[in-house]
Amino acid sequence: MNGTMPTAVRQVVLNISGMTCAACAARIERVVGRMEGVEQVNVNLAMHRATLTLMPDRVDVHQVADKIRLLGFAAQEYAPDEKSTETADPFDIAKTGAIFFISLLFMLPFIWAMAGHHRLTSSLWVPELIVNPWFQLALATPVQFAIGLPFYIRAFHALKSGGANMDVLVVIGTSAAYGYSHYLMFHGAAAGHGMAAGHHSPLYFDASVMIMTIVWFGKWLEALSKRRTVNSLRELHRLRPDMACVVRENKEQRLPFEEVASGDLLLVRPGDKIAVDGIVVEGHAAVNESMISGESIPVDKQAGDRVMSGTVSQNGMLLFRATQVGDQTTLAKLIRLMEEAQSSKAPIQRMADRLSGIFVPIIIAVAALTFAAWYFLLEPGLTGGALEKAIAVLLIACPCALGLATPTSILVGSGRAAQLGILFKEGKHLESLPQVNVVLLDKTGTITAGRPQLTDVLAVRRTPEALLRLVAAAERPSEHPLARAVVEAAERMHGMPGGGPAQEQPPACEAFEAYAGRGVRAVVEGCEVLAGTRLWLQERGAAPALQSARIERWEREGCGIIYAAVDGEWAGAIALSDRIKPTSRKAIAQLQAMGAEVMMVTGDHPSTARSIARQTGIRHVYAQMLPEDKVALVDRLKRQGKRVAMVGDGINDAPALAAADVGIAIAQGTDIAKAAADIVLLKGDLKGMVRALRISRRTMRIIRQNLGFSLLYNTLAIPFAVTGYLAPWVACTAMAFSSVTVIVNSLRLQKA
Repeated sequence: MNGTMPTAVRQVVLNISGMTCAACAARIERVVGRMEGVEQVNVNLAMHRATLTLMPDRVDVHQVADKIRLLGFAAQEYAPDEKSTETADPFDIAKTGAIFFISLLFMLPFIWAMAGHHRLTSSLWVPELIVNPWFQLALATPVQFAIGLPFYIRAFHALKSGGANMDVLVVIGTSAAYGYSHYLMFHGAAAGHGMAAGHHSPLYFDASVMIMTIVWFGKWLEALSKRRTVNSLRELHRLRPDMACVVRENKEQRLPFEEVASGDLLLVRPGDKIAVDGIVVEGHAAVNESMISGESIPVDKQAGDRVMSGTVSQNGMLLFRATQVGDQTTLAKLIRLMEEAQSSKAPIQRMADRLSGIFVPIIIAVAALTFAAWYFLLEPGLTGGALEKAIAVLLIACPCALGLATPTSILVGSGRAAQLGILFKEGKHLESLPQVNVVLLDKTGTITAGRPQLTDVLAVRRTPEALLRLVAAAERPSEHPLARAVVEAAERMHGMPGGGPAQEQPPACEAFEAYAGRGVRAVVEGCEVLAGTRLWLQERGAAPALQSARIERWEREGCGIIYAAVDGEWAGAIALSDRIKPTSRKAIAQLQAMGAEVMMVTGDHPSTARSIARQTGIRHVYAQMLPEDKVALVDRLKRQGKRVAMVGDGINDAPALAAADVGIAIAQGTDIAKAAADIVLLKGDLKGMVRALRISRRTMRIIRQNLGFSLLYNTLAIPFAVTGYLAPWVACTAMAFSSVTVIVNSLRLQKA
């Protein structure tokens, strides 16, 4: 080491076209990963994309792209852009479909010729022309060398770089069929077997053409299916409006959303999409946030409320001030996180890649042994029969389905999660979350709303409304959270016992004095008002005159209590509490029903924590926990063999979120908490945790089904091919549909 600082790394994403199976992805990873300056490379077959971590002073993206091109693939840097997302066709659907249909036209005469060989269709008239060897050669040659040219090119590059992939299998199989048929034609073998209808032709041009056609058909279906898996990402891009209505110098201007600056005022009319994040300045409207939060019920917005990019105002007008613009908006972050999750690899996918990497060479060896066994032992000297069996082995065992099993499922699973307001930062977290058996929940802001609210008022010699009005006036200058909650309650006059009409605003106070940790004193409308702790009022000679059962209940429930005195006499008390979110009880019960052990971890007083735990059904409570205590608890549980998820929203939760096996942050929490977490819940309640667990479990179940199907398919099919029970075209059809089956099975996650 020379003592210099490490060079900063850069992450880049490349679009790659031309990959046909997991062996292609593995070869790119292997070759590019050996380049100096490449720290990490992940190739996603389902997305046709590579994510690289580079050291810019040693290698640049153009050198990497050139290396990939030398392997036989097209590569260019990916630049996320709405228009390119809308128009790009990374899977070459139109081109693939056109090639398939052209190849199909060449294949139809061979199907007609085959009709004369089968009992049910032997009476069908077959023209002499289509069974003529020269005509079949004329049909097969352009299919083999023009339509099949991409396979030859990619197979050459694969072998050149010391690897083997699906293209190698297809090229070996079809070339053997075409070459052997060509040999028979020019050595007179065909002449001895009349070519008239009703006789089996010993030529194998039909196998060559059918294999090429079916492979292209499989690629076309695969491309169509793959495009469906990225629809959620396309939908997110469509949520972003092209233009925004900005108010500058009291004039409305229609500007591209990229030109909106932080601090701008934006006007949103009914039906408009909200372009950037911001805070409502004036107006009232119901905003549909389902595309971001997953909740179908519109949310009422008024002055002071937060609005998010990508949501839609359904009625009314809003004027809001932009706070997050450009790539810092909620929608931009959601798109970025979703792309990162879909580009990353889960550990289970790496296992599949390793299997695919060694699978192709093994299959080539099995095919060679099959040919030798039939030619020398089972049917000595019959080259055609041995060749058919070997070709069937090559085609039936292609590892396409194995390579698509995991990335396609992660792609669809993370996309569906994003639609429900759950962001998995990396695909690996979809695999790690189902393994969790202990869920630690922060209290404030996670189980509860995170801010105190008025719950009850006990008044002596005054109405509750009158007492609240006086105390709110005295507390108005205070910055204490309980004081602010009292003032807000008085201004709204909501939640009062027995209800009642709205009252006038609290009056101004005079001679305000604050006593830290005790309370406040002020003069309101000529009266001295004291508001604070019971002990402080006792010290001032205004102790409560009676023991109230209501106050005892408040204390048991962990409420914050403000005792009040007016002109030296006890006037009553006000209870405030951090209320439990409406969805918390049900979500916690669901987590427990799903087998998770739920624990509360909070810095609050034990009595408050126990009260919340009783109301939500949590049996294990850890109170008065400092940030380092939470981390120590996570470490202790992990040493006991537990898999721990931590859910929180505050700065004090960030260390535990990072230490847990899976960290889950509430979107309304601090940026530090969201940065430390692996998963972000956009909706801000624990229903998202339940949904995340369900989606991740189902995704892993689908991945295991896909891998199991792929391995079982090859395990069962190869013996049939070796023993001669599968014709090459049947093997090729089965191989193509195995990939489609895996993709269709993964698409079931869209309904999770």
